[in-house]
Amino acid sequence: MPSEIHSFLNDRRDRLADELCEWLRLRSVAGVPEHVPEVIRSAHWLAGRLRDLGFPMVEIWPADGTPTVYAEWCAAPGAPTVLVYSHHDVRAVKDEQWSETAPFEPVLRDGYVYGRGSSDAKGQVLAHLWGLRAHLAATGRDAPAVNLKVLVEGEEETGSAQLAGLLDEHRPGADLIVFSDTLLWHREHPAVCLSMRGMLLAELEIHGPLRDVHSGAVSGPAPNPAVELARLISALHDDKGRVTLPGFYDAVVEPSGRTREQLAALPYSDEDWLTRSETRSICGEAGFTVLERLWARPAAEVLTVVAGDPDGPSRGAVPAVATAAISIRTVPDQTVAEVADQLRRWVATTISDGFDYELSIGEETGQEPYRTPEDHPAVAMLAAAMEDGFGAPAGRMGNAGGGPASLLARKIGAPLLFFGTGLPEDRWHDDDERVALDVLVAGAATLASFWDRLSSSRVTAEVPDYGENGTVDTGTAGVADQP
Repeated sequence: MPSEIHSFLNDRRDRLADELCEWLRLRSVAGVPEHVPEVIRSAHWLAGRLRDLGFPMVEIWPADGTPTVYAEWCAAPGAPTVLVYSHHDVRAVKDEQWSETAPFEPVLRDGYVYGRGSSDAKGQVLAHLWGLRAHLAATGRDAPAVNLKVLVEGEEETGSAQLAGLLDEHRPGADLIVFSDTLLWHREHPAVCLSMRGMLLAELEIHGPLRDVHSGAVSGPAPNPAVELARLISALHDDKGRVTLPGFYDAVVEPSGRTREQLAALPYSDEDWLTRSETRSICGEAGFTVLERLWARPAAEVLTVVAGDPDGPSRGAVPAVATAAISIRTVPDQTVAEVADQLRRWVATTISDGFDYELSIGEETGQEPYRTPEDHPAVAMLAAAMEDGFGAPAGRMGNAGGGPASLLARKIGAPLLFFGTGLPEDRWHDDDERVALDVLVAGAATLASFWDRLSSSRVTAEVPDYGENGTVDTGTAGVADQP
């Protein structure tokens, strides 16, 4: 059957690319009021495609201008029920910085589709649609071999604030969740993702003078918030690259020997990583490999620093305010609440006298880490399907980013698998975002094979309660016997 799947998809590569470009033209930017109509149009565009594909039930959940698309096709009695999660909103852009194309005027060039949302995550959603088309064509079925539910939200890029409420209201049950807002390690070396770090965002605002004051009048004795902010930022890590928040590592478990072996088995070189990630050099916590730092260790990053006159000519003034946005990535068994408290205490005890400050922490949109039960039978099925799709054995990896994986697992009460078609070089959240068309095709082929493999299993949703930090007591949670 893999050959039939690939033949079907390869014959329709241009249609896949055209469909993606059509969707990418909609400026469905999250969190920007003037783009709400485009986010709504994006949801209706997807709903139409799901109906055209054959889903007998398609709904749009309004969600205050950030609509979620929900669909069901449950025509396989006795087969597992799978909920597919992704999102259709996209990150804001700086149009003038794009060089390959304007961000919402997508193009296909040298095997890549360029445009905002091409990889994160509209391309991943379309891989599911085309994977289902290929599954139906290759099997000759008129409905999927598993019971499918699709949930594509419209505010992931701003923290999925309404997702918990939508899940409580609509309660879409499932035996398994497939989370498609993630990366692959390499286009030639597929790997099953088994974990996702959590995320907490904070904004630190430091106040010095009561207003911007001419530096010639006060320079020297005036408290400069830009200098104080720089001091705090430099104190956030020690000389070994470790985060200095007291208690930050108390709940962090060292990567297991099995995890370290799995990550070490992935093909890696510093040169390849630096070329694909465009990160110039390698930094971070001493004592761990790059892949361990990415996927198995927590991290703290400063995303923005603003003070004085960032645009236009300088006024030559000591600024009244300096601001930094801080992103903290967490791992099991850390929790958003504990890390938020650690950050509050650290700022309160570290800031110098003579300054005021405001620390805003987005606990309501914080996301807990999640780890897939590695011995769940669906993991091996996905690995086999990835070999069908990509033509190479699948290793094991993690995800460096964050997302509502733990929330979904906890609310639905089902184990979660990760599968995405992004690559580190796809420039998520940056200029000239792109997706490799051959990776989309391989991803669609993987999904077509996966639904057929999964249909013969008895995957249950009877799993232990998922804690706030996305962990369970046993590595065999959700395992079901196969016939």
